[in-house]
Amino acid sequence: AGNPYWPPELAARAGSLPHERYVTLAPLALSRTQDDKGRVRWTLFGSSEQGPEYGFWKAFFTGPGVEWPVERSTDLIRRLLHKAYRRPWEELADLRKAGFRILPTGTARDSKGDSPIFVDHASMVPAKIGTVPETIWQPAELPAWTTPYLLRGGERLEEVKYLLSFRPFGSLPPAIRAAYLSGRLHLLPFPGSLVFWGAPPLLRLREELPLAMQVGLLHLCERHAASGGLRVPQSGWMHEPRPDQPVPDPVHGIIRNTYRRTHRWEHIHRQDDPLALPDGEDRMAHVLFSAAPDDVGLYGKPMARNAQIWTQQYALLLDGPRANRAALGRAARALTDGGHFGYRFFFPPMHVGRHAVYWHRPMIAYLSPETGQAEIMGEELLGCLTAYPGKGLERPVELWPRVLDREGYGAVMGGFHQHFEHQQHRAAGNVRKLLDAWHLLGERPLPRSFARQLLTARKDESLEQWLEILPESFQPRKAARAVTEQIQTLLEPGELYAAHAVCGFPAQRNGTGPVPDTGRSLTMRHTARRSFEVAYWKTIAGLSAGEFITKDNGDCVRDPITQSLLEHWHRDLDLLGDYLLGYYRRLIVEQGMTRRAVAGEFAFPWRTDFDFPWLGGWADNQQQPAHERDLVVVIPGRDRGRAVIMADHYDTAYMEDIYDKSKNGSGARLAAAGADDNGSATAALMLAAPVFLEMSRAGTLGCDVWLVHLTGEEFPADCLGARHLAQAIVERTLKLRVPGRRPLDLSQVEIQGVYVLDMVAHNRDNDHDVFQISPGTGRESLWLAYQAHTANRIWNANAPRWNERSRGRRSQRAMRSADPRRIPEIARHPSLYGEVRPPADPHSSLFNTDGQIFSDAGIPVVLFMEDYDINRSGYHDTHDTMANIDLDYGAAVAAIAIEAVARAANEKR
Repeated sequence: AGNPYWPPELAARAGSLPHERYVTLAPLALSRTQDDKGRVRWTLFGSSEQGPEYGFWKAFFTGPGVEWPVERSTDLIRRLLHKAYRRPWEELADLRKAGFRILPTGTARDSKGDSPIFVDHASMVPAKIGTVPETIWQPAELPAWTTPYLLRGGERLEEVKYLLSFRPFGSLPPAIRAAYLSGRLHLLPFPGSLVFWGAPPLLRLREELPLAMQVGLLHLCERHAASGGLRVPQSGWMHEPRPDQPVPDPVHGIIRNTYRRTHRWEHIHRQDDPLALPDGEDRMAHVLFSAAPDDVGLYGKPMARNAQIWTQQYALLLDGPRANRAALGRAARALTDGGHFGYRFFFPPMHVGRHAVYWHRPMIAYLSPETGQAEIMGEELLGCLTAYPGKGLERPVELWPRVLDREGYGAVMGGFHQHFEHQQHRAAGNVRKLLDAWHLLGERPLPRSFARQLLTARKDESLEQWLEILPESFQPRKAARAVTEQIQTLLEPGELYAAHAVCGFPAQRNGTGPVPDTGRSLTMRHTARRSFEVAYWKTIAGLSAGEFITKDNGDCVRDPITQSLLEHWHRDLDLLGDYLLGYYRRLIVEQGMTRRAVAGEFAFPWRTDFDFPWLGGWADNQQQPAHERDLVVVIPGRDRGRAVIMADHYDTAYMEDIYDKSKNGSGARLAAAGADDNGSATAALMLAAPVFLEMSRAGTLGCDVWLVHLTGEEFPADCLGARHLAQAIVERTLKLRVPGRRPLDLSQVEIQGVYVLDMVAHNRDNDHDVFQISPGTGRESLWLAYQAHTANRIWNANAPRWNERSRGRRSQRAMRSADPRRIPEIARHPSLYGEVRPPADPHSSLFNTDGQIFSDAGIPVVLFMEDYDINRSGYHDTHDTMANIDLDYGAAVAAIAIEAVARAANEKR
């Protein structure tokens, strides 16, 4: 109602104009966002907040005042008329003769000079300034190629067949409206497609919510969260019943009153919920604002900070990303009172510094006259970007996208089948990983062993075998040869490795170079020993099967079911922290490193937007002096200005099989024993300490090594320790509390990299001896991954010799032991298959760990993790005990991680 782009005379003819091809030139607002799994994806925000024509006309520029060539611009119009209206191509050689015209929104200029020409809406003759009705949107700058096609005063309308104009239909001259409604004139774009930019309620809302004009189009789109294609956040209207409004009002738009959370397990619903909910979905109001135990479950949390909400009268109720606790409380109370509310989930767009960046990309589409289906064209019309420095849309910085046509990518990806099957999709991903690594590492040839470990391929397939079969994924054959040759140029010439030795000792040669000397280790004389394995087993057992039971940050949960099953009512996470600090302080004294090495804590409060009084750990944190803390051990190297971090998390998760009532659980939140998740990593850090202390004392440690036990990785704390540490590193505010000393200022130390260990001692039953080396974003993270890969090669190159010398031919693979007191018998050191999984690899588990937090903050990071199987028994359940620990495997991964940290500390990027 009252929309100038959709007046009654147009609405009355909706869908009944046989000549209408519904040409759409709509600029979409896009940006890159991060989903809850850490994946960065292009996301649809809706229609461009800059208006209906800004993105379209700007697309004909490639920079300030730099336009497309005229022929390229007019060719796009010709193709549109040819495809949408089936006008013969030869008749479109002269667009003006073919009847194509442009009616600008504002001022146009004639071809001979600067005199402004205005089109009178009644007589179509030059009119005086001031007689043109006001437009909603600022007129956009037209490119020069449009000048010959501007509609002039005095022109005969019969000569016009196609009129491109972004004016509201109600503001067009009567003669033009009549010609269109009678079928004598085609309007581009279809005037109804501009309706999103003229809705009076959204124009009002825009005064409080500057991006409100994106919403109209977004509301029509179904949510799309799957990994392929654009991400589309959910939006629509929600209804909370009240006496005067017991049922939803469908007039406002699509009712989407529920939301499906995206964590692994289905959310547990209250059985007495008065509203029928689709399976696996929750009430929108609960998803946004409820901190009640049944609504949060094990992995949920209130999502209001990722939502924008307005009232039925289009008054802003909540701008989640900018809300404080008071604003969240007011919005929650409004929903409690009931009513009808519009909303959209809002995930922050990409930023350059403080500028939020949106891409206004035109979608050119039409209805095919043959098939009656929508057809999309104009892929090369890229639009432009705006970067906003503040809350409003004032003073945007204009940017233009450039196609990154790097050598190799286009040729390689263009050779694949258009519709990927599984093998072709995998091949495309492998090629991309090799190209990315080559670019990130300075366009230097990739070591062949490292290149092989970037590939997703069978373990019994060598790099050369993969290259041989790669062309089978391409068409035509000429392209296949080009692709293989291109990949060969990325690789170092030299040694070829058999598939079973891609990480280690060479099994075959091709005469192109010597076998790389990978036998020299910095640390493995300490770790490739039975004594290390025994200590590793006993340490994990002590952490998981000893006195520390309540090790989740939320402990102890204050509900009757949980309280009735607890062995005691205090949080052991604090006692575990004291135990770890005491262990390191004793070790420092024993190693003669007092006053040089330091063990301290980085403390911070646990603050949230919502209250969780039923979480004992959270409630205690709201009182002084209770706090959360990361534990930090600083071991000095020769260069005190740099540090490499070896990190884990020392908290454990709640057990899903105890909680989940659908699996005969009781609903209690009890912390897992955490033998693998994450005692296996905590033990690795504890046993790394004497190795690095000895290196420090001997002067062979290149830079500082920090052993960091992060708190709160698991829900409900949700990477709490990693977030605080990353922020302190970036903002240079990091200081440690050390007993008997002034706070230790670490704010000026440069972090060369972080190795995060998370679940490293369960050898997957259906794919033995695989672990992942998963780097974060950027060159520095890939460099860290290369150090880890080198450590893996060193281990594998020496394992056969160690086995023959000290383990004997009789030793076989280790057996598991369910009894923490019974150490598995000695076994052969396994050769491990460390797969390098960069962020583009769908099998990287970085997103599910603290490692993602460091990567997001720009801190180089690599995740060490077993070949993660989220569906196995022993993950976040009662079976995460010593019965699931593979001693030979876990000790080997720990040894490789310790070696990687030492190598990274002794090298400069």
